Amino acid sequence: MKKLSVSLMALSVAGAAQAADMGAVDEPIKLAINEWTGQHVTTHVAGEMLKAAGYNVEYVTAGMMNQFQALADGDIDATLEIWSSNVSDEYAKKIGEGTVVEIGDLGLDAKEGIAYPAHVADLCPGLPAWEALKDCAQVFATAETLPGGRLVDYPADWGTPGADRMTGLELPFKAVPAGSEGALIAELRASTERKSPLLITFWQPHWAMSAYDVQFVELPAGEEACFSDPAWGPNPNAVNDCDFSPSRIFKAGWSGMEEKWPAAFEILTNYQLAVEDQQPMMGAIDVDGGKVEEVVAAWMAENEGKWRPVVDAATQ
Repeated sequence: MKKLSVSLMALSVAGAAQAADMGAVDEPIKLAINEWTGQHVTTHVAGEMLKAAGYNVEYVTAGMMNQFQALADGDIDATLEIWSSNVSDEYAKKIGEGTVVEIGDLGLDAKEGIAYPAHVADLCPGLPAWEALKDCAQVFATAETLPGGRLVDYPADWGTPGADRMTGLELPFKAVPAGSEGALIAELRASTERKSPLLITFWQPHWAMSAYDVQFVELPAGEEACFSDPAWGPNPNAVNDCDFSPSRIFKAGWSGMEEKWPAAFEILTNYQLAVEDQQPMMGAIDVDGGKVEEVVAAWMAENEGKWRPVVDAATQ
């Protein structure tokens, strides 16, 4: 995602409120681990902040789409990187029931869309305009997708935003879900090395945006009417004939968390992470082969001024 200047904010404690109670420090706080590296970084930074405050933390593997029931049941206490563009209906249901509560934006200014490595523009003249894809779909065709082109979409557990755009814009492409974030990266790497055609659903911030010179297709603006009114947009018979809506990245918690761990709830509510901090950590893991725990620990040691004030404001 594009270069952003959002920072991990040290909250002001001017006019300071009293420190929150620590609550049930003998019981671990369970944080959800989803399927992508950026979320692992986000969650481990939050976990290390909670540990610095004096809490025990457990990381629980949970699918992005199916984690909300566990959150509502208190089997998971917080999830730290929800993307509004692919959040499930189940999430809205749990918010409505009051069993899950939002705990603030993460602070990442994000973008998602249909994308391609820069060299693909030479194979499909007219890019980045989306209309170019109508005329050169055959360039992207595979045995699996003939006669249409192939779009490598998000893993199935993340929803079908790429497929939705192909249908909405009546583009002759078949969306094929990737198996994982790693599979998406492998597609980008192979296409860049071979100078082969690739159309992919992708997002920023991500280290691969710069590593593989990834460009976004220019789609009609993702206005709210696009997703509810078929008459809006270039296809009068379908919704989703536009770009992704601007992504909001936010956090959520079990509704009982604030009462059980007041200081931890305050820390997670006020926690924000900068693109310029998250993205290099992602690269250190996915490109350099570092372990999440070691990469995050190094960042925490080198950047205490960015996160310590949030912990201190809640606990002192």
